[in-house]
Amino acid sequence: MISTEFDIAQFVQAAGDAIIAANADGAIIFWNSAAERIFGYTKDEALGHSLDMIIPERLRKRHWEGYRQVVQSGRTRYGSEVLRVPAVRKDERPLSIAFTVALLFSPSAQLQAIAAIIRDDTTHWNEERALRQQLAGLKAKNS
Repeated sequence: MISTEFDIAQFVQAAGDAIIAANADGAIIFWNSAAERIFGYTKDEALGHSLDMIIPERLRKRHWEGYRQVVQSGRTRYGSEVLRVPAVRKDERPLSIAFTVALLFSPSAQLQAIAAIIRDDTTHWNEERALRQQLAGLKAKNS
């Protein structure tokens, strides 16, 4: 017989993708090992701080508008739809990230946290950009 029991905390820490959770105010309440690797902040540096630490300044207003809407409605379309956006590391290097969102509710159905499962998509994004540029060059050449 196959056991279905395992240590979820160990699984989350061992995951190759970053798993980050923030409370309704946007303060980080969970930060796994992959988040440390991807964003460059240790768990101690991230916990209790705003998600602004990984959001490029030019995108913060738009991010917080969407975040507040999710908190108020208790719904997100990014539970199954992947969102791709720019992000920033501790050393200020830009990243392209791809992520989905999980809404975490209390037993009384109150939204407790918004969690994101995040993959560094920078290499893939750069490859796509190079292909788009090559295609645009070919189209211009053939016009």
